[in-house]
Amino acid sequence: MSKENVAFFEAYPFEVGQKIHIKGGPRSGDWEVIGLSDRKVKLRCPVSGREVEWSRFCYLVAEKQGVEWPALHES
Repeated sequence: MSKENVAFFEAYPFEVGQKIHIKGGPRSGDWEVIGLSDRKVKLRCPVSGREVEWSRFCYLVAEKQGVEWPALHES
């Protein structure tokens, strides 16, 4: 296998009551986590009160150089 630069992502461990800020994209802004399921996160805007439910999403955890890709095992 060749060695490549690889970006690692993982699901964010949301908690009900958590205040979050999302930078950029259609989800940008301040939100409060008001509900969770295995697949969804429910958020409320503290300004407008608008509530949305989205599939859980992930964030960049790390970028590493010289990583075997595709991975033959989970890191």
